[in-house]
Parts: sequence; structure tokens; C-alpha cells
Amino acid sequence: MREDQSRKPVCRDEKAARKLCSAADRCGACSYLGVPYSRQLKEKTQSVKSLVGSFGPVRDCIGCDEPYGYRNKVHAVMGLSRDGQIVSGTYQEGTHKLVPVEKCLIENEKADEIIRDIRTLCRSFKYTVYQEDKGRGLLRHVLIRTAHRTNQIMVVLVTSSLILPSKNNFVKALRKLHPEITTIVQNVNSADTSMVLGEREIVLYGKGSIEDQLGDCVFRISSKSFYQINSPQTEKLYAKAMELAGVCAADRVLDAYCGIGTIALYAAGKAGEVIGVEQNPDAVRDAVYNAKRNQIRNARFFRGDAGEFLEKMADEGEKLDVLFMDPPRSGSTRQFLDSVCRIRPERVVYISCNPATLADDLKRLTGGGYRVREIWPVDMFPQTDNTECVCLLHASKKAIRIL
Repeated sequence: MREDQSRKPVCRDEKAARKLCSAADRCGACSYLGVPYSRQLKEKTQSVKSLVGSFGPVRDCIGCDEPYGYRNKVHAVMGLSRDGQIVSGTYQEGTHKLVPVEKCLIENEKADEIIRDIRTLCRSFKYTVYQEDKGRGLLRHVLIRTAHRTNQIMVVLVTSSLILPSKNNFVKALRKLHPEITTIVQNVNSADTSMVLGEREIVLYGKGSIEDQLGDCVFRISSKSFYQINSPQTEKLYAKAMELAGVCAADRVLDAYCGIGTIALYAAGKAGEVIGVEQNPDAVRDAVYNAKRNQIRNARFFRGDAGEFLEKMADEGEKLDVLFMDPPRSGSTRQFLDSVCRIRPERVVYISCNPATLADDLKRLTGGGYRVREIWPVDMFPQTDNTECVCLLHASKKAIRIL
């Protein structure tokens, strides 16, 4: 895989960035902070053109109506300051050095407020926080998920031990400060790992999940499920994906890497049949629930590796009309891409969070008989150097040998 050229240094106004955020020098996340938003969009369009413009026409980047406070998922690392005070924040880019953060300009304001109050409650309840270098302490992380349309809020307390002293009183105290919290979950992660969440969870309050709405569909979101972090912009992204796919009632659709079924259920209203495949068991359970919740009967979901699933479909001679694929940042696998070229859906809509790995995958797909029609950058992450892309490919009428 080529070097991730999409994450190159951005020339920003450092003085303006420091005025906006006291952690700008140390955090490293908001590399466009202080840059006029119109210029951010132009530079992101140009960055995508430089990486994938050789495959097909790149349109202008679709901007975000509100480029601040958009993150509906906020992850706070817990730690101690030099004078022993409990702090929370983020790791400095490329390190495990904790940068204390009181307020982040791109995070949901209510989530930041809840995290600050959890720190105060930790002192009151004499909770220790995890010290990575010593491998001891109770509270490791706090994860907040907020729903843009329903205003529901999930709080996840990631602890190193199953035992959370006075947990009922802690929950009552937190809910007294924030009655708007919908559910509180304790996640246990006792492993010496960089992974944030462990396997075991205990619901301390509420249902253990929240619901949000995208378009006309309602989605259940659990702590481990993937859900796009910028909800209003996600609606723009999915609307563009559906427009490009041109799904109709006669179509059989596959949503690969489907997560909780957001794209699949968007497509189900227009398609004849929709299949979703996802490896995360929690996400699959949410997808099945979401289909029932929205009374959608023409969508089925399966747990499994997307490459293995599509290869089996190709081996069995199954047909697809439309393929939606939204792989992880590292891109798709050779097994999956080769299977796409074998089963040959007429239209492929590739949603990518990394234009560099998109370029690698497009090379394989175009070598296997596909033509890129158009590529739309979508700014899902204002103030940062990340850009999402929606790419439409059509199968050529004559099959080409797979590379």
C-alpha cells in the first residue's frame, strides 16, 4: 500500500489556530484550524484530484453547513497531570503522550461538559485513573456518543476492573448533573492494549444503546458499533451515494462492510433486495434490529468477512446489480476486489475515508473491467486533513482480465 499522502502537513495560520484552541500546538488533529473554510474545501478537492484524478473526474468537495462541534463520538483518555490532578484529553498525534483538553472545537459541546463533570465526580468518589506506564488505576477512558436528531446521549466508562465502587451512587450523581443522559455503560478493559474498548459490558442505566435518525430511518447505536461521526454531513454523503447508484425496484444490492446497516436500509426503500455483510457481531445485531425497527422486510444481514462472503457469492454464480462498499481506512482486500471483478455488479459505489488507499483499490478495479464515472469528495471532518470520497464505477460490457 502506498504512503498515505492524504495526511500531509497543511500550511495553516498557527497564530490564528492558537487563538481558537489552546491545545492546537500539541494535539495535531486539527491541521486546518484557522484556515478559512472555503480554502479548506479547495485544498481538499485538490488533494483528492492529485491522488485519484487520473482515474476519473473529481468534483468539488461537498462542504459542511456547520464546521465546528460536529463530532457525535467523543473519546477522552484519562490520566494525571504532573501535579497529580485528574485530567482528560487526547493522545498527541503519533504518540501516547496525553494532551489535556477542556473543550474541543470539533466535538459536541455537551459531551465535553459531561466529561469535565465526570472528572470532578472521580475526585469526589476517590476513583483512580489509569496510568499506562504503571499499568494501574481504575478509569481508563470515557466515551460519549450523542444523537444529532434525537438528542439521546450514551456515556461509556471504560474501567480496568469489573469492580466499580459505589457505582449506583456515581450514576445517580452523574444523572443529577446531566438528566439528559439516556444510558450509562461500564466497559471492562483489563488488557495491556491500545484498544479502547474491552469485550465485557455492564449496563448501569438505561437500555445500553441510543437511537438516532438519518433520513427517514431510525438506527440503534451501541458502544462498539461504527456510526459516522458527523451526522448532518452523513446525510449528504448517503444522498450522493444513492443518487450515483441509481437504485431501482429490480435491483439486487449488496452493502459490504455494512456496520449497523445505515446504507443498506437507505437503499432498501428503492431496491428489490438488499444484503448486508459485516464482521462486527454487535453491529450486525444492531443492523437486524434496525431493519425491524424501520419495518424493512427486504434487507438481510450476515456476519462475516466481506472478502470471503463476496468470493462465495461469486463461486456460487450469484448476481448483483449494485454494490456499496465502505471499507476501513486501510482499504479493501485483494480477495474482495477480485471477487467484485468476478461477480461484476453493474454499478459499484465506493465510499472511502482514505483517498490514498482508494487509489490503490481503483487501480485494481479498473484493471478488472471497471470504469470510474465520477468522484465526489465530501468534507466529513472539517478543520482536519481527512476527506471522505464517494466514487461511482460502472462495469464495462467486455470483461477484462483481473490483475
